[in-house]
Amino acid sequence: MRTLHLLIFTFLLAVFNLAAQELALVMDGGQFGYIDKSGSFAIKPQFAKATSFSGNRAAAQKDKKWGYINPSGEWAIEPIYDKVKRFNSGIALVLKDDQWGYIDYAGKTLEVPAADKYYDFKDGVAIFREGEKIGLLGTNGKIVLKPTYDVMKKFWGGHAKVKNGDLWGMINAKGEETIPVEYTGLGSYSPSGIWARKGTQMGLVVNGSFKAVPDAVKIYEFKGDSKLTYASDSSKKVGFINNQGEWVIKPSFDKARSFSNGMAPVVKNKKWGYINEKGEQVIDFKYKDAEIFSNDGLAPVKEKKWGFIDKSGKMVIPMDYDISAGFSFLQKNAQKGFNNGLARVKSKKGWAFLKTDGTVLGGKWYKNAENFVDTNK
Repeated sequence: MRTLHLLIFTFLLAVFNLAAQELALVMDGGQFGYIDKSGSFAIKPQFAKATSFSGNRAAAQKDKKWGYINPSGEWAIEPIYDKVKRFNSGIALVLKDDQWGYIDYAGKTLEVPAADKYYDFKDGVAIFREGEKIGLLGTNGKIVLKPTYDVMKKFWGGHAKVKNGDLWGMINAKGEETIPVEYTGLGSYSPSGIWARKGTQMGLVVNGSFKAVPDAVKIYEFKGDSKLTYASDSSKKVGFINNQGEWVIKPSFDKARSFSNGMAPVVKNKKWGYINEKGEQVIDFKYKDAEIFSNDGLAPVKEKKWGFIDKSGKMVIPMDYDISAGFSFLQKNAQKGFNNGLARVKSKKGWAFLKTDGTVLGGKWYKNAENFVDTNK
């Protein structure tokens, strides 16, 4: 019985590891391959060109033609296309014989109405243009919204900004207006809050109605699950408002970034430091630049190069690196620094992933490296 339990546990562990597989695109020896989070090659370098995974497909090139591989490195869709886009919502745009069209994970063509231009899928819908107006298609190829708007931005969180004439509004993935087209400016969707400009007044859309924020001249996007965002007033100083449009930290800073894990980087006298949600200084103003704290409890800070501090302000990884959010097609405003225990960094040796103890994943540097992607999403 004990042996049976051990076998079942081993099987479940293997299934869990497969389900949780994350891969990162790297360039080594002039070719692209993919590593797992142990730093080992899951797919050995063999492609002249390739992209990060989007779900369980990644675009790769062979003999100057594009196709798609699966997480095992096998061709899931043969390389027969001249150009390809990444999969999203189970659909990708591909170019063959000078014609753009959509395919599914099996490479089957999705039949869609004729249009002047097609765009990538996102959140289960794709923008398409017919004449001067824009509408929406569903993953079944059917029209979700007839061409209605002059402009439509990318979907994020199931919502997209739309514009007719000089005014902005917002729709959901069903094509329904969630914010009427009556604003002269409008932020991107966030469940925490959306900034808006009505005439010359700056404010937020709160419970479907516009609420002006006194003396605000610019309001920035709400990030993550924070109920606070930063805003500037007529004196050009920056403070923080909540998602009800109330100033909770008075404008007294020169610059700011979002709150994350209870702290936000801000600038005073040309130096970056950190405050808490009461507006109190918790880390000295002494850095040339600073980014937000990750869930790993570390934040990037800069003098000439970037290093990482903990929430007490202690330098735990020396300032020896360049950092970048990398190319993120799935996440808007991708975070610089640590993400799920790894940070993408650059040095004279190339690109690598740092662990939170400052060691390099697999002890390996690459000519190029992109962020890890969950291949099951």
